[in-house]
Amino acid sequence: MNRLASFLKGLLVVLVILVAGLYISGYGYLIELGLKVIELGRTSAGLEDYVYFDSREIPKSDNPQAWPLHADYNSVPATAKLQKLHQDHRTVAFLVIKNDSIWHEQYFEGFGNDSKTNSFSVVKTIVSASLAKGIEEGDVKSFDQPVKDFLPWLQGEYADVVTVGNLATMSSGLKWKEDYENLLTITPRTYITRDIVGVMKTLPIEAPPGERFVYQSGSTQLLSLVLTAATGETISNLVRRYFWNPLGAHADANWRLDASEKGIEKSYCCFNSNARDFARFAALFKNGGFWNGKQLISTDYVKKSITPQFENGLDYGYGWWLGSHIGKSFYSMRGHNGQYVIVFPEDDVIVVRLGREQLPDLPGVRHSADYLGYMEEAFAMLNNETATSP
Repeated sequence: MNRLASFLKGLLVVLVILVAGLYISGYGYLIELGLKVIELGRTSAGLEDYVYFDSREIPKSDNPQAWPLHADYNSVPATAKLQKLHQDHRTVAFLVIKNDSIWHEQYFEGFGNDSKTNSFSVVKTIVSASLAKGIEEGDVKSFDQPVKDFLPWLQGEYADVVTVGNLATMSSGLKWKEDYENLLTITPRTYITRDIVGVMKTLPIEAPPGERFVYQSGSTQLLSLVLTAATGETISNLVRRYFWNPLGAHADANWRLDASEKGIEKSYCCFNSNARDFARFAALFKNGGFWNGKQLISTDYVKKSITPQFENGLDYGYGWWLGSHIGKSFYSMRGHNGQYVIVFPEDDVIVVRLGREQLPDLPGVRHSADYLGYMEEAFAMLNNETATSP
């Protein structure tokens, strides 16, 4: 018995030392991450993570507006290739909106038109647009205003010169490596942390800002902190006031929090809504910043946001991914595991796909085969309708 007691005591001492070592070295989050992995039974982020974490509710619009259904709503069946894409990559929602009416709509795995799913990085586009609104309303002077005007704790060699516009264009020079697989990196750390501001305070601006595109979730997180400092409002309140309410969102959304005393949004991800309401934001930009005849954001910003800013980032503007495929120009909101909201302005078409899995990016480009495949099959269906219409 004495030997067992001694063994258990020694084991406890070792565990205490290990735990203390993790916290001292900055890896204490691995303990909470491990506990969450055990609770969820998976090691990756998921569509329904909002169920397991604190969040701030974003009420539906005071004047909810239903999407009109196209005269040919669901009249053309999904192609065999599209059905295979859905099955292989576990799509939960797929919409094609034509001429501002829902032309095709499918849901899977028990999801429906008001089911919440994790936006992941889709919401980065909305945060960037919120900066433009902050400038329009005079809370931020311009895209060239220094970040340190709002976040005086920002550190690093270039902290004094980085601007809010640098954050929106992913050119901030922040010390950050985007990596979703390695649990020892900053991306999973920020996903699990209960003190997002504390984490951001440890990250310096280490490279000259405004010189090159480097995709970083941390830049969007800093941008939302700027907006909160500038306005005195949470990013959830701002997004509802700027967009969600006037766009007529038909269902409540929510935004995951870090669970600190004040509750700060994980603003680079984790905005939970549905396919129809995500599409409203795409329609706003497709229509030059107007929604039902009312201008919600300047047309100049819309044009600016879908224009490449750097030679090494010709596929990115202000929060929008840019490109062309099958002879069509597009811009899109994109998120982890294949959350896509794609605008084809010349065709007056929006494609929304939400789901659980995606393929890796193709060699030499920042687009995956499934991403391009959803575009191809949506237009195969649309062209079939055109070919068979009287």
